[in-house]
Amino acid sequence: MAGAITVFSKEDAKRPKHNTEQRGIQWLLIGIALLFIGLVVVLPLVSVFVEAFRKGAGMYFKALVEPDALSALKLTLIIALIAVPVNTVFGVAAAWAISKFSFKGKNFLITLIDLPFAVSPVIAGLVYILLFGAQGYLGPWLGEQGIQIVFAIPGIVLATIFVTVPFVARELIPLMQAQGVQEEEAAASLGARGWSIFWKVTLPNIKWGLLYGIILSNARAMGEFGAVSVVSGHIRGQTNTLPLHVEILYNEYQFSAAFAVASLLVMLAVLTLIVKAIVEWKSSSSH
Repeated sequence: MAGAITVFSKEDAKRPKHNTEQRGIQWLLIGIALLFIGLVVVLPLVSVFVEAFRKGAGMYFKALVEPDALSALKLTLIIALIAVPVNTVFGVAAAWAISKFSFKGKNFLITLIDLPFAVSPVIAGLVYILLFGAQGYLGPWLGEQGIQIVFAIPGIVLATIFVTVPFVARELIPLMQAQGVQEEEAAASLGARGWSIFWKVTLPNIKWGLLYGIILSNARAMGEFGAVSVVSGHIRGQTNTLPLHVEILYNEYQFSAAFAVASLLVMLAVLTLIVKAIVEWKSSSSH
């Protein structure tokens, strides 16, 4: 009836609001998720440390300070220190061009950036063998010049750069597209130039997304196996990164040493996740 007044009792006010999901279903889904994560992620990681310390702490630390292990760790860090900055510069430039400008071939460029996600890392390694190997297209000419790409550090760097190309760019493109170009246009109207606009306007707005992309890129660079395995040549003490060194130790039935070195990769991954969580917290608190 028009003009009728609805009266709510005290009992109605005390009733909880309608929930689209029953509490039992919620707890069931949470339990399934936790059980799955525990079995697939947590349990294998815990088993890595259990196996690593099976023969005692002395054997554990001995495996970590062994010359080949230290060489693999050093090479892993060097590769990351080269590949991550290169992809950071490319990612920022690509994201800036795609989000701030209109040009022919933009969608094609985005597709190329996503290509490493679709192509197997092993295929990427084989491509570099085909290009720079001794029997490859450029291999004979490079050999005449005394330049070695594959089965050497340059090949590992190229393979790592390939697999980590998308991370920074893919983190920044949607962020910069959402921000638009209004602030940059305002700065330009006040007389600011390109680099000044970037450092004082664009970079402060993307700093957390940029750092997040760098963290993901670094994690992938340190843990890459497939592409690096193809182009490295598995030369002990020279072209073996930590993942390759773990494989060699395991194939030689040095299980405790293999798990000890693997635990080092796990600790690097955990450290990366901690930094990632801090960045996400800082990013959310800054908005």
